[in-house]
Amino acid sequence: MPASLLQHPFMSASALAECNAEAMVQAMLAFELGLAEVQEARGAVPEGASRRMRETLEAHAFDPQAIAAGIASGGNAAIPFVKQARAALPDDLKRFFHQGATSQDVVDSALMVVLAPRLTALDALLVRCRAAAIALMEAHAGTVMVGRTLMQQALPITFGVKVAHWAIGLEQARRRLAGCELPVQFGGAVGVHSGWNDQGLDFMDALAERLGLAAPVLPWHTDRQPIHALGTALDAAAGAAEKLALDVALLTQTEVGEVAEPTAPGMGESSSMPHKRNPVRCALIRGAARQVHGHATVLLNAAAQPLERCLGEWHAEWAPLLDSALLLEGALEQAAVLLEGLEVHPETMRRNLAATGGGIMAEPVARRLAPLLGQEAAKRVSAEAAETARRQGIAYAAALEAHPEVQGRLTAETLAEVTEPSLYIGSSRAQVRRAIAWLEGE
Repeated sequence: MPASLLQHPFMSASALAECNAEAMVQAMLAFELGLAEVQEARGAVPEGASRRMRETLEAHAFDPQAIAAGIASGGNAAIPFVKQARAALPDDLKRFFHQGATSQDVVDSALMVVLAPRLTALDALLVRCRAAAIALMEAHAGTVMVGRTLMQQALPITFGVKVAHWAIGLEQARRRLAGCELPVQFGGAVGVHSGWNDQGLDFMDALAERLGLAAPVLPWHTDRQPIHALGTALDAAAGAAEKLALDVALLTQTEVGEVAEPTAPGMGESSSMPHKRNPVRCALIRGAARQVHGHATVLLNAAAQPLERCLGEWHAEWAPLLDSALLLEGALEQAAVLLEGLEVHPETMRRNLAATGGGIMAEPVARRLAPLLGQEAAKRVSAEAAETARRQGIAYAAALEAHPEVQGRLTAETLAEVTEPSLYIGSSRAQVRRAIAWLEGE
């Protein structure tokens, strides 16, 4: 697969540089050396053995390609890795390496070690998005635009409240991700620390502390709740980013033009149409998010795993889990830049409010006319005036004032007020204030 052309552009370049075969090898090595150290501290490994292991193996040049080739016969990377490591150790240390562990302990724990900095990076990007969104909310708390339902113009809102919904979605995802634990895995062949009795749980807890991972209640070889929680949290964050990108893309359409992506040399250019400015950042966000959604399906379908160790479900998790983190990081890098540099066009928003000839104000006009004309007549008159305004290109207030059933019943000032979109934005401003308080409240 030409990954550099088809897959990597949707991912974070810095994350890709850190999440490679060498990183996985080093994470597996961290698990094994940490295990030897906690076992030595509790008398299960001779004094000084763990130090000698570390000196030997940290200087050893592991062969990732050979490890990859060995997966075909062993089914996972830990088996050929352990073989390489043991072969590099002096004979008197070999039997103390990988004591009480199984291959799933190594791979699961290594994945958690590799993912830990990715979650830190994701949190930082979501904090950037939050700060940029708050700035937009404060700047546009009163910027009136049309709200749209079923892809059609509905009633006025403010751009600030639209951004508030983006920000709340992203922040909810951030808090959900922050609550995900990355637990160490250590249970041995069937998850009960065979041969170590109660000491196995002590090893597990001490190893978690040494690796900076969470200590689980029990080994979780076929209890995939940690993976389920992390996978769905990554997917939720992808969904929040995709919502932002979808809305922005719709608002950048030529006929709408209410916002535009940040400019950059060559960004958004077409291969054949020089006039185009495509919302490429939105496309990258949505493309990444769609892939995360697909990966989440794989993880969800692998949640129920048989007996004490599974056959295939666990193996199916590895790539989707890491790819989801890398894709989400790439999407959030684009989202942060998008929010920080989003071009907002209030004058176009104002123009679009009048696109229906003022018809979007027909509902408040009908409410104002109902006591004078009755409910049904008020709805009919407000609709007729809106259509007149649209056809004749005049103000909605003027069309109402000229309507024979309205003439003399309401003053020009009242009609101007009841047809003014900025006076019919409901709780938009209050919602912006409330959202900012919540976003800043943690």
